[in-house]
Amino acid sequence: MQALEDYLVIDFSQFLSGPSASLRLADMGARVIKIERAGVGDICRTLYTSNLKMNGESSVFHAINRNKESLAVDLKKEEDSEIVSELLKKADIMIHNFRPGVMERLGFDYDTVKKINPGIIYGEISGYGDVGQWKTKPGQDLLLQSLTGLTSLTGNATSGPVAMGLSIVDMLAGAHLAQGILACLYRKVIHQEGALVQISMMESAYDFQFETITTFMNDGNCLPERTEKNNANAYLGAPYGIYQTKNGYLALAMGSIPVLGQLLQCSPLMAYPESAQAFTQREEIKSIIAEHLLTDTTEKWLSILEPADIWCANVLNWHELMANEGFKVLDIVQEVEMKDGYTYQTTRCPIRIDGELLTSSKGSPKLGQDNQAILNEFIHLKTTANV
Repeated sequence: MQALEDYLVIDFSQFLSGPSASLRLADMGARVIKIERAGVGDICRTLYTSNLKMNGESSVFHAINRNKESLAVDLKKEEDSEIVSELLKKADIMIHNFRPGVMERLGFDYDTVKKINPGIIYGEISGYGDVGQWKTKPGQDLLLQSLTGLTSLTGNATSGPVAMGLSIVDMLAGAHLAQGILACLYRKVIHQEGALVQISMMESAYDFQFETITTFMNDGNCLPERTEKNNANAYLGAPYGIYQTKNGYLALAMGSIPVLGQLLQCSPLMAYPESAQAFTQREEIKSIIAEHLLTDTTEKWLSILEPADIWCANVLNWHELMANEGFKVLDIVQEVEMKDGYTYQTTRCPIRIDGELLTSSKGSPKLGQDNQAILNEFIHLKTTANV
């Protein structure tokens, strides 16, 4: 039996943050019904990160909405709103990620839904919370990275602000929502109470930086300074960074500079015996390391450093990673199939429970594909909602 088997999630969310939370719940066994706008659906269906179309829709949608069902409705129509209300009576969890005020206008805000189902766990993600002057701003990942200081931590000092190459704030907010929902599910089992779980992308982005922000607030409010070259952490001292070699790249984490000097046979590094110098003379130490590592291959340096238990790694692209036995043994790729027979490869849930992988062969839903089955099961009507 899966951990969340028999739990029903009604998911109004779209794009990435909310759907990533419901995906994780689905991976653990919950039944997730996506409530989508008739004729349009989740906007993520047409949110392309590349020019790749998979079965007529965005690869992003397929990646984040596998293992779910789709109910297409027009919430401006009373009969469709009644259908959703009936579903919510039977639901354990509801999720949305609309801006403040939208669910009130649609008639599915927390206070209203709580009257329909007092025991429901109601999860919502907003961009900036429901108070303050920013509450109506669009909660888009790049904008949140920019506003919350994340772009000041990545890249070299001379490169200006650099965004991460992933929708990291969306994913963090989704993970935080799933955590809050799971905590409240546990409380519900003990105390039979419903809950309102609220996450803002801004708070998730700040929490993501808890290490660096704590340092900043307790270090005289001095902003972190990225190194001019080979930066990987704005606070950490040398050798922390990624370095080019004769045939590739090598990542070096924390380590003693003199020890590195001995192992790499780089005598200039022996001039920095004090641990504090890794911070106070970070730029010049990194420059010496960078110049020296260019003289030989990544494989050569790894053959020296790894046996000495130095924290280092090859820098791989996806082709190289997926050809590696260290990746293959994890069995993290799965194939899923849509109802129309279309199959595609994607990642599985990274969680293992009792040693078992959490996998599902169920692909993403076509818009409204489950309308009739859901209505027959929950509403006992023979007519469909508007597709």
